Amino acid sequence: MESLNAGQEFEELPETYVIFVTEHDFFGKGAGLYPIERMNLVTGERFNDREHILYVNAQYQANDDLGRLMHDFLCNDPADMHYDILAQRARYFKENPKGVSEMCKAMEDMRNEALERGRILSKIEDIKNIKISLGLTDQQVKDVLKISAEDWKAISARI
Repeated sequence: MESLNAGQEFEELPETYVIFVTEHDFFGKGAGLYPIERMNLVTGERFNDREHILYVNAQYQANDDLGRLMHDFLCNDPADMHYDILAQRARYFKENPKGVSEMCKAMEDMRNEALERGRILSKIEDIKNIKISLGLTDQQVKDVLKISAEDWKAISARI
């Protein structure tokens, strides 16, 4: 809906890719790359909506460009990486004090976000259990659990 303006043709949709880099071979066929395209099952023709899905198998470590890239993605030591640009960035985040600080901040933010998600999910379970077992209204549950208006808004959107 947001990819086209009023009056634009379907063919003008931008080409998009969703790329999943999976830790294991999701399809179990030993390939490094699994391109997924939608098709019309009645006609057998591709549905050319310019959307593509790629599954990249990180276990794929062949001696080709993709295999070397997957090796670098999983490599802990920048000195053992094949691609210099990845090695340089890895060195920056592992060895440069500024890069280490940036990485620590990013990891801390991810941790806090995960904790917050966990806190909200826990409250959602509490709310469901209380509502079911005690037959309370939303307002009563909010009062009992002392949930702030801001948290209630976030929680309500997920229930």
